[in-house]
Amino acid sequence: MVIRRESSNLSSKSPLRMWLLAGASSIALAGVVVTIATRPVEADVHLARPDATATLAAPVSSSTPASLTPLQPKRKHYSDALHGLASWYGSAFNGRLTASGEQFEMYAMTACHPTLPFGSLVRVVNRDNHRSVVVRITDRGYLEKGRIIDLSYGAARQLAMTEQGIARIDLQVISRGPSGSGQ
Repeated sequence: MVIRRESSNLSSKSPLRMWLLAGASSIALAGVVVTIATRPVEADVHLARPDATATLAAPVSSSTPASLTPLQPKRKHYSDALHGLASWYGSAFNGRLTASGEQFEMYAMTACHPTLPFGSLVRVVNRDNHRSVVVRITDRGYLEKGRIIDLSYGAARQLAMTEQGIARIDLQVISRGPSGSGQ
């Protein structure tokens, strides 16, 4: 005769059923939580639109003190430099009106250039002796072929080019004068 033990049969399958039931309910619960957490919120709230004249917030300052921040050297832009010949003019024109309407002073640091606006500041460097001078454009005029600027006697003297009459130079525009003045 066969005796069945039902109590032992139930006890061996019972933990497996419990684990399966617990696992399935955990997965279902996690799915509900994720669904609720990712559901888009719809609200009937009207937010004010920013004004066109709203000011921007001030930039956040660096945590590094200014005294510890290394200084960046200012780079010179040599792409604006022109290379050519310079000549000079002096006593024959001293006291006459320039194209800008100013009176020419031969000892002033001024120059004649065919296109730069009046009031432009340019640095002129003599390529032979590396002397330089900053001049202000005050005049227009005809320049011989190959010449890019005509300097006052005072500027030519600073560049040590009065004896030769012309010099090989580099010309760099520092600032342009007001646009439309005398062009």
